[in-house]
Amino acid sequence: MKIFLLGLLLLASSGLFARDLPGAPSPTIDERLRNARDAIRARDWTNALAELQDAAREEPRNADVFNLLGYSYRKHGNPDLTKAFEHYQMALRLDPGHRGAHEYIGEAYLLDGRLAEAEKHLVALEKLCGNRTCEEYADLERAIAVYRARKK
Repeated sequence: MKIFLLGLLLLASSGLFARDLPGAPSPTIDERLRNARDAIRARDWTNALAELQDAAREEPRNADVFNLLGYSYRKHGNPDLTKAFEHYQMALRLDPGHRGAHEYIGEAYLLDGRLAEAEKHLVALEKLCGNRTCEEYADLERAIAVYRARKK
């Protein structure tokens, strides 16, 4: 009997049953978003994208996650506008009133030379904000003005 118990003890300590033991907890969505925002501020697009992709798998209905994914793909050293648009559009499907997604997709449209599309999002922001002074409206309005000045 002692040998049997000793054998069980050795098996348990060998790691055979380790998968049944709780490990380190996974980061929460809020922690992943905080980590991603920190990486974005540091212009560390690889880590930002990794955190946000994990967050999107864990919480596929979070508009903030998809908005920041779009932002990260757009701002990346080698911008991927196709993926940026895909993620901004997903954010807006999940939350049609997401002001940040309206601002950022508008800015992406400007990068893509699609002024009319950017202006549609500026109109949407005016309706969402109820004025022309909210930060997202002001930022997109400024980006449109810069775009127009460059095109003259």
